[in-house]
Amino acid sequence: MINITENKEKHWIIKSEGDVGTSNAVSKIAFELGINPIIARLLYNRGYTTPDAAKSFIYMESEMLHNPFMMKDMQLGVDRIRRAVEGGEKITVYGDYDVDGVTSVCTLYLYLKSLGADINYYIPNRAGEGYGVSSAAIDAIAEDGTTLIITVDTGITANAEVDYAKGVGVDFVITDHHECRDDIPNAAAVINPHRPDCPYPFKELAGVGVVFKLICAYEESAFSKNRRAAAEKIFSEYSDLVAIGTIADVMPIKDENRIIVRYGLNMIENTRRLGLGALIDATQARADGQKTHHKKKKVKITSGFIGYTIAPRINAAGRIRTASMAVELFLTDDARKAAEIADELCRTNRERQAEENKIMKEAHKMIESYDIEKNPVIVLDADNWHHGVIGIVSSRITEKYFRPSILVSFEGNEGTSVSDEDVGKGSGRSIKGMNLVDALYHCSEHLVKFGGHELAAGLSVTRASLPKFREMINKYAREKLSDSDMVPTVEADYEIAFSDINLALAKGIQMLEPYGVGNPVPVLVLRGVSLLELSGISDGKHTKLVVGDGRHSVSAMYFSNSPESLDLYVGDKIDVLFNLDINEWGDRESVQLIVRDVKPAKSQEEIFAAERKRFDEIRGGARFTESEGIIPTRDDFAAVYKFMLAQQRAGHTTLSHRDITSRFTGEADTRVIGYAKLKVIIMVFKELNLVSIEEESDEVYSFDIHYTSSKTELEKSTLLRRLRQQLIRQA
Repeated sequence: MINITENKEKHWIIKSEGDVGTSNAVSKIAFELGINPIIARLLYNRGYTTPDAAKSFIYMESEMLHNPFMMKDMQLGVDRIRRAVEGGEKITVYGDYDVDGVTSVCTLYLYLKSLGADINYYIPNRAGEGYGVSSAAIDAIAEDGTTLIITVDTGITANAEVDYAKGVGVDFVITDHHECRDDIPNAAAVINPHRPDCPYPFKELAGVGVVFKLICAYEESAFSKNRRAAAEKIFSEYSDLVAIGTIADVMPIKDENRIIVRYGLNMIENTRRLGLGALIDATQARADGQKTHHKKKKVKITSGFIGYTIAPRINAAGRIRTASMAVELFLTDDARKAAEIADELCRTNRERQAEENKIMKEAHKMIESYDIEKNPVIVLDADNWHHGVIGIVSSRITEKYFRPSILVSFEGNEGTSVSDEDVGKGSGRSIKGMNLVDALYHCSEHLVKFGGHELAAGLSVTRASLPKFREMINKYAREKLSDSDMVPTVEADYEIAFSDINLALAKGIQMLEPYGVGNPVPVLVLRGVSLLELSGISDGKHTKLVVGDGRHSVSAMYFSNSPESLDLYVGDKIDVLFNLDINEWGDRESVQLIVRDVKPAKSQEEIFAAERKRFDEIRGGARFTESEGIIPTRDDFAAVYKFMLAQQRAGHTTLSHRDITSRFTGEADTRVIGYAKLKVIIMVFKELNLVSIEEESDEVYSFDIHYTSSKTELEKSTLLRRLRQQLIRQA
């Protein structure tokens, strides 16, 4: 059995410098736009290889929204909805329970309500009903008088359900953005840019992005507006919701999405939507719910703030409670109700975090004995995992171990006994190299249903079918994934010199915002800088570093990594992979690095390798000189012994070789104990039984010291006697 271990060592991929033609193109962009050549390089690396393309990206001067009627069935969808609105039919918007689904429901609901439509909405309960359209939901909606259901962010696989609905007098207009099967539902309209027969040029819209195109088309068609006027009207009313859904669903921030997110973030910055304002305020409150008397600092609205702060709270409603709570937040015009819902969403998110951590701990125990050679896809199951949280845990597992993962929960099955017919709901995440939807399709004979995207999907499976499913998807993965696919990589844009780092560059890089998939925060690399300071913050959860080039220095933050986990020491030469950020403190701005990864510089690694090689030569009998500092003095032995004893008394009984040598660098202590000398000291400690010491892993020692006051006779050491014979004595 091969135990799966956490992948810590990342492979850095730095985009190539390119040839002379590339350098000339970058220089031309920099000159014509009057920008820093590094920013010109970042634009070039993102595919904007001419001054016009780069200018268009930065200023959005020529990026126009595409014609919504290019989307297949758009006209049919607009006509059917218009007939329902003008005819007074009851319409139900049927959505998904994630952020994309919630914002899609709210956008279409609010728009149709503004037209005077008889409108309602329906979102299935994740725990009770699961993902997608169901016949039971159609019955309930039909009984309430609905004759037209419009799906948002769902419905593309609801073939049987659409046919069933016709039998009870309900039409469907489907809007979705998930991958399609070959046969699409027989609805009044199926609007999805992923349809094989859809000519729409931009395929990467979120579900709410498709809704945005639908209401733009409706505004243009029903009110005889030109395309630009229709889009401006919809932007002014709903771009905040569309941006939130687009960011939360991790859509590429390029083409139309870039425009949507840019407008949306500006709208959120000065939001007039009561629920959204209340939620932003609630995120700034103390975690224990107590009021703070400090003046609130205005929140900077970025795609990161939406993705990591706002979206999880909206998602928490659908995961732990019901998504309708989040919908009501955006629909209410009552400030008190908005504040109450926002506070409840924050509490629910804390519950979600606690449940997530519990499941992660249980999953990690299962993974400890997982056979990675046989099963590159981590498929885990349990009876009591919360359906609404397993997707997040799957993401964390895939990120931690860099393997596809699927978590299945049989929570909620009726009866007190386990049955082969119990249906488990699963959520999975994948890595580049294995399209998860394709993999699930390959295994579909063992699944009840499935759907999703290339890197994230959901499924249902019976308890009896789970072993066969696990076997088949792993067989598929072994055929599709290479060893290199399962090595974690970090892609960097450009390697810069330390002298390039300044506030002007950091501000210039902000022209590339908003960031997201397809337009990530620029990642830069520094080589061979000196580590000047290293300290823990927030009880050691994070690390603050100061690095420099001998003349200047800059601070850097490495979040979620303790100083102890880095195996770095002051004085080291290091390579740093980072984002360039601006730290605001009072009225002062300063540049700082946000570290993504750090490792010893190549020169440092070469020094370590040379020291190891030289010691191995000496251990094998090679002669050496006194200047190499190989043989320890009695004071050297005493100093290391006292240091280890002090560490043991402080509760630390495991130290790396470099933990010890870094204590004796000749700076804080005048004594210098280098690599080879320490090796000798440890070997003599062990030989003379002065310290119980074992090498647990590569140069990491566990030890136990039983203090004795008697004088040690070091001359008894066979190793020391042999080394003195190898010493070349100089005249």
